[in-house]
Amino acid sequence: MKHFQQTIELLENSNFYYIITTNMAGNYSYVNSHYAKAFSYISNEIVGKPFQITMHPDDIRVCEEVAVKCFANPTQMFPATIRKHDGKGGYVITQWEYRAMYKDNGEREGIFCLGYDITRYVAEQEQLKEAESEIEKKKDILKEIAFQHAHLIRSPLSNIMGLADILDKMEIDENVKNICKMIIESSNQLDLIVREVVGKSYK
Repeated sequence: MKHFQQTIELLENSNFYYIITTNMAGNYSYVNSHYAKAFSYISNEIVGKPFQITMHPDDIRVCEEVAVKCFANPTQMFPATIRKHDGKGGYVITQWEYRAMYKDNGEREGIFCLGYDITRYVAEQEQLKEAESEIEKKKDILKEIAFQHAHLIRSPLSNIMGLADILDKMEIDENVKNICKMIIESSNQLDLIVREVVGKSYK
């Protein structure tokens, strides 16, 4: 426990990090002020209470499995994502790192845990995923619209270009011939625009 004391003293009054320790019986042996304040609605004195009183029942097993890893690898820290009661019928999501604690004589003492609230981060990630999914759906719809419109336009456009080309080859006066050339030029420009729209929609 001695080599954790400096971290505990440093973050005792943290407004961001939670620090807790539990003994081998699974009861809180220490909580910093931030953790005590956050879960004071459960108890004004959390120390001595079972570790599971603050968390979602389904996450108890996560803690137990991570604790086993800690004692199997005493020099390593292991992550755990835990849902905690928010006092309003819901949960906050917290991210932790666990490490095994030992007494000076080598006897197991408990688990040291450093954590913080990631509820907002998780919510923003979910919103981002939903937004990305929505964007992908809209991109597919836009591609389909672009494809359909391009083909709907291209068919009559081809007819116009063909008719203008026929007229241009006929014996007609210069005024009509100039009009035919303008129609052909405009048709070619429109055809190019349609091709560019289709090309961009599939990039």
